[in-house]
Amino acid sequence: MNESTPDPKAEGSASDDSTNVTPKLPRPPVERLLSPARQFMQIESASGIILLAVTVIALVLANTAAADWYKSVWKTPVLLEIGSLVIKGDLGHLIVNDGLMVIFFFVVGLEIKREIIMGELREFRKAMLPVVAAVGGMVVPALIYAAMQMGQPGLRGWAIPMATDIAFVVGFLALFGPRIPFSLKIMLLTLAIADDLGAVLVIAVVYTDTLAWDWIGIAALGFGIVLMMNAIGVRAVSVYFVVGIGIWLAIYKSGVHATVAGVLLGLITPARAWIGDETLLKMLTSLRSSVEKSNTDVQSVQKDLRQFQFVAREVVSPLQRLENMLHPWMAFGIMPLFALANAGVKLDVGQLANPVAIAVAMGLALGKPIGILLACWLAVRYRLSDLPAGVSWPMMAGAACLGGIGFTMSLFINSLAFTGAEFQSSLVAGKIGTMTGSLISAILATIIFLVVLWRKKRVKSSDMN
Repeated sequence: MNESTPDPKAEGSASDDSTNVTPKLPRPPVERLLSPARQFMQIESASGIILLAVTVIALVLANTAAADWYKSVWKTPVLLEIGSLVIKGDLGHLIVNDGLMVIFFFVVGLEIKREIIMGELREFRKAMLPVVAAVGGMVVPALIYAAMQMGQPGLRGWAIPMATDIAFVVGFLALFGPRIPFSLKIMLLTLAIADDLGAVLVIAVVYTDTLAWDWIGIAALGFGIVLMMNAIGVRAVSVYFVVGIGIWLAIYKSGVHATVAGVLLGLITPARAWIGDETLLKMLTSLRSSVEKSNTDVQSVQKDLRQFQFVAREVVSPLQRLENMLHPWMAFGIMPLFALANAGVKLDVGQLANPVAIAVAMGLALGKPIGILLACWLAVRYRLSDLPAGVSWPMMAGAACLGGIGFTMSLFINSLAFTGAEFQSSLVAGKIGTMTGSLISAILATIIFLVVLWRKKRVKSSDMN
């Protein structure tokens, strides 16, 4: 066999020259771009099922004899005191909503940057459709809610129906399998990520009452330290974790919601790897050569192993490494815990008639699909973008209805909008409206997708005959 031709039965094995390693063929660029999205959607689809199960558990606990115990758990006082610095709250708000949800928003920041650097948002024409759709899907629901609550105390919650829940949307799409074009899944994923960015901006601007500029200055200094560490090549995650805790604390004390710190840290995370694939292959070849030499010094081999360990780690960008590490924890731990703490609401038929509940439900179930479809039509009409490959307008209508599944982010904004005893009724109504609107959106999307897929199958059968 020619030395340059690898044995097809032993792919990746060495050739006749034991020191020469046959390198793996590089994946096509399109595969490198799509594989993170596929992995992301696989995790999100499973997370959506878990979120649904946890939501049911929370509702059961809140509507049975365990209701008092359930509420008391999340109201458990939490106090952290370091000298004159005092942080206090309860388990549900301080630890879950203000603490663990920072990790959720950090992953959101990573996702946004990934899409900007190497995803659908990197090309203007491709980015226009999901971005414009996200804007339409935020503006119209907010306008519907505001119109229905104008002059009422519940107007504070106008941003509740703006959000789309990625996990539930991707999990829902997974039920239809390959019958839904992958291009539509990517479009919806990008729309939801752009939607999250809009929600974060609303949280930062609207739901910030007072600002402590001294703490904002400390937070800015912390971000400067992170950027400096990035520039000089600090790669220890533990160091960034310590600085990140300091930034979270400064943002929390500044009056800006602490989750904004997570998004900003995600956005400044490096998206490029230090070392390329070719260097890794050369290092692997060198390491194998060193190990196979009988007279190789053990210390020399250990040195090569340490270098290879460094190269193997740095061939993956910090953004991708952190996203791969944190995304499962966020999807299967933090989001279900958030749902468990926030979705438990006493179901009262009378609350369905609450104006806040109606406004939220209408914003999600009606405003979202109208806003998304109208924005998409304008983008295509004026040639800013095109529909995803293989996607028709009826199928786009089903996708637009899916955008009305708000849940996680809607519940989160609801908790920010209605704080204090005077808004307790609106808080409960907002939760019920979120669940009702999300359920109606899921049902509408199901009906549309089933009809579209049935017609598509019927046309295909008639063509074959």
